[in-house]
Amino acid sequence: MLELEGVDVAYGKRRALEGVSLRVGTGEIVTLLGANGAGKSTTLRAISGLVRPGRGRIVYDGRDITRATPDAIVAAGLCHVPEGREIFPDFTVRENLLVGGHTRFTAQAIREGLERAARLFPILGERAHQRAATLSGGEQQMLAIARALMARPRLLLLDEPSLGLAPRLVREIFRVVREVNAAGVSILLVEQNARLALRLAARGYVLETGRVVLEGPSARLAEDARIRQAYLGGL
Repeated sequence: MLELEGVDVAYGKRRALEGVSLRVGTGEIVTLLGANGAGKSTTLRAISGLVRPGRGRIVYDGRDITRATPDAIVAAGLCHVPEGREIFPDFTVRENLLVGGHTRFTAQAIREGLERAARLFPILGERAHQRAATLSGGEQQMLAIARALMARPRLLLLDEPSLGLAPRLVREIFRVVREVNAAGVSILLVEQNARLALRLAARGYVLETGRVVLEGPSARLAEDARIRQAYLGGL
């Protein structure tokens, strides 16, 4: 479904990624772990076309998208839910969702997308005409995910979906992540809660200063002494 081959990204003279290679198989959940500044968000931004690799290749569904534009990448079925949500605060919930559905060209497809959003996140259906800025942090995260799902992605990039949320809302968000994956959507997950991420994902990669330093099945990574010490509290 997705493969990165030796991807480098720099911001000016600062190299953010160096030789990053990873893959996400069809139907998989794969997690990307690392400390703040390790390059996790930059990896997702490179995949979704928001930053350009200086070297390397990104292949999605057999197609080289290294130089593709973000809108073309979304139209191909790859959607990105960024850290910080980046919803449109002055738009209503419904209007935000309609923006997410701009690649769906029929009224029926848009209606089905809105119905699916309300089914996955009932609170969004209840607050369809409420300004997004007035939602709680957890509700805004739900809206960001639902907006991405409006495009009917086959691969979803999730950047820190649990950041700043209460445990109850984290459970709700990840219930939906599991349900979306069970419906056939592959997921590349960046998540600060390493324990939760490794429990959810089949495989994982660990980034340090822009390089992949560890990779493997989640169960094996969870037992690795370095991972336990750095991300699981040494337990």
